Amino acid sequence: MAQPLKSINLIAPAFKGINTEDSALAQDPSFAEVADHAVIDRRGRLAARKGLDVTTTNKTVLGSGKIRAIKEFRDSGGNSVVFSVGNNKIMSGTTTLVDETPGAYTVSSDNWKMVNFNDSMYFFQKGHEPLHYSNATGSVGVLSGVAGAAGVTSAMYGNEVLAAYGRLWTADIANDTATIYWSDLLQGHKWTGGSSGSIDITNAWPNGYDEIVALAAHNDFLVIFGKNSIITYSGASSPSSMTLADTVSNVGCVDRDTVQVAGPDLIFLSHEGLRGLGRTIQEDSLPINRLSGTITKDIIDLIDAEDEFYRSVYHPEENFYLITFVGGQTTYCFDVRATLEDGSYRVTRWPSTGFTCYESADDGSLRIGSSAGIGVYSGYQDDGQTYRMQYTSPELSLGDPAQVKFLKKLRPTMVGGSGKPISLRWAYNFGSSSGSAVITPQTSSKSEYNVAEFGTGEFSSGDLVIREAINANGSGTTLNINIECDVDGLELSIQEINLLALTGRLL
Repeated sequence: MAQPLKSINLIAPAFKGINTEDSALAQDPSFAEVADHAVIDRRGRLAARKGLDVTTTNKTVLGSGKIRAIKEFRDSGGNSVVFSVGNNKIMSGTTTLVDETPGAYTVSSDNWKMVNFNDSMYFFQKGHEPLHYSNATGSVGVLSGVAGAAGVTSAMYGNEVLAAYGRLWTADIANDTATIYWSDLLQGHKWTGGSSGSIDITNAWPNGYDEIVALAAHNDFLVIFGKNSIITYSGASSPSSMTLADTVSNVGCVDRDTVQVAGPDLIFLSHEGLRGLGRTIQEDSLPINRLSGTITKDIIDLIDAEDEFYRSVYHPEENFYLITFVGGQTTYCFDVRATLEDGSYRVTRWPSTGFTCYESADDGSLRIGSSAGIGVYSGYQDDGQTYRMQYTSPELSLGDPAQVKFLKKLRPTMVGGSGKPISLRWAYNFGSSSGSAVITPQTSSKSEYNVAEFGTGEFSSGDLVIREAINANGSGTTLNINIECDVDGLELSIQEINLLALTGRLL
């Protein structure tokens, strides 16, 4: 008697994001081996990320360089200017980039940190005199040139700057990685007199020696990130009397530009992966859950190989934290809405985007820098070009890794798309044999209500739904499924994958 086909449904494949840490055979099928150029959308589906809509039309002053930082100046009078840095220049504007570098001022690197403070913008970078901008001056100038400036010397030319508790703070100074300086109250140009001051934390490091990498304000604490440890001070609103509150050993920060306030947590990149400060302090010397626990080795490999710079952003409108390894041409997108059972965020990967920096703007948009200039996270093309969304399942045993499976039909349910061919591949026994097919959906952005054709249909929402059954072949004890499609102007998501298979003998 003929054996009936067994139906296996993968509901919301990749709902839990990428997992390259656990054994392939032991994984929940809700994970993915690959989830490229994708996000986990609010319905829990693996969906194509949005693209880069480039705003800049004249980038002459940028030349062949990359935008390395973006920051919008805003003051209480409603004045606004978008600044960016690149090609050893300070630039303003988004459509046409204008050189704002002060005359006779030499810039030798683009690793600027920019902050808004008390109706002014401040620019800090190691080995460079800090710069200043306000609507009153109308131009970027050296900090020592501000009326009433005091104490602006090379001793406070920090690589890190923080605007918090009514003053500016700076640290990571050439030949001095243990001193933190703070300005007078509400006066970012005064670094001597008044309530300005400094503290040497050489003897506070829990491991005996460390170097300041980044500063942050969190829950009324001044947080000091070293390379291999963390120190927090309470009472930072009155820094001359602030006291050591806590220390964390053997957990540090890789780079200043990986630190982001994300809701109630403070996220940063350590040498062993992404972490949250709240979790780290709470657990202290106990085993610490990593927010990137499903891709730890991948992250460590990228850190070890990174030869340019890191950039990150928390964007509440999209509920994600992005971390870009610019030299490694890889961005990881962490969904911060909830964590998995082990405390990790769900994560997807965006390879080779060319994105080099970000700013989460006050108007809810996400600005993105690249070699093309400045753009926004919008639409479904990268500067007019397609990008390829890819999903690969973990190795699926379908209940019994010792039993042979004969895949007969494969039917994905996908929503959206722009008529581009969808490539499907199935592989047995870790790729020892495979088959493939291509679905070419109808070329239409939206179809009419109640219109259906073979293999495609349409819900009343107007989104194209693709459900075409593909005849499959081959056999093996395990298999994985791969789906790829070029994203070209319209959103695309994977709703479900249905497998029809026969089961055979035990091996």
